[in-house]
Amino acid sequence: MSTAITTISNDIYGVRADFESVSVDRSINFEREAGFAIQILGANEYALGVAMNNRQSVIDAVTNISAIGISLNPAKKQAYLVPRDRKICLDISYMGLLDLAVASGSIMWGKAELVRESDDFRLNGFDKPPAHERNPFAKDRGEVIGVYVVVKTHSSDYLTETMTIDEVNAIRDRSSAWKAWITKQKSCPWVTDPGEMAKKTVIKRAYKTWPKTERLDQAVDFLNTEGNEGLESIRQQAQTGCPEDILSSWCSKAKTAQSSSDLESVWTQGLAAIKPTKDMRAYERFKATVAARGSELKAQDSNTIDMPGREPGSDDEQPGEQQ
Repeated sequence: MSTAITTISNDIYGVRADFESVSVDRSINFEREAGFAIQILGANEYALGVAMNNRQSVIDAVTNISAIGISLNPAKKQAYLVPRDRKICLDISYMGLLDLAVASGSIMWGKAELVRESDDFRLNGFDKPPAHERNPFAKDRGEVIGVYVVVKTHSSDYLTETMTIDEVNAIRDRSSAWKAWITKQKSCPWVTDPGEMAKKTVIKRAYKTWPKTERLDQAVDFLNTEGNEGLESIRQQAQTGCPEDILSSWCSKAKTAQSSSDLESVWTQGLAAIKPTKDMRAYERFKATVAARGSELKAQDSNTIDMPGREPGSDDEQPGEQQ
């Protein structure tokens, strides 16, 4: 095994505590996902080089697997690790979004399809699935003219969302990823996988009408911000939260605290830095890191006092609370 893949493997296995602390789906197993991640990066020399130059991005991507509840299992085709903008990013497929919608209890099942010029597509009202007749063996069905997603809810209702290709391209043209392709010819999923992106686009519009689940909301928000698939205004709004470098710094200090008193000090100072941003996700991640380190210190010293994994709202206000 090369030095590079050994280094990245150590980084990935070092994130086990964070991975397990933010888990939203206990079926997502750390050992399996770590193995998939190492396999993906080890098979791509360019991606491995990007990973070595930005090792924190690998740690963040692997942690996000657990926080979102998605798998890198190549057989499922839910998500991938891809090099983008000099970092390793977690990329969720349209199939991954539909699987998340089912797993989170939002819908029973769903399907997204492209519609081409020679296809016969008809909507059948609001309570029935659409009719989409086409010849799957045709060598040329014409250009893509639209895309749709149809889902069945747990109340047995059918919900269908459609978009013309012009509507899809209007979203594409306003995305930061597409703008980077136009101006700098940077790698862009809208260029390499236009059909996949069209399906993701209609799903991201349609899910607003589906029964709400926090897990699906988080995945779509992640794609719009971290994945560079959203509008620039959405990205700018998301960046008003706690800066990643500040959060990572305080989490690192918590992980290396050598005593309960040191950890208590890190908790107090870190909370003072994070709370003004009103970023609940940053708060929860910091809190989980401190609690995990507190448990480690307890195991080392049975006399260690209880650490600040205490429930928010006791002595400390959460970031979103009014003073």
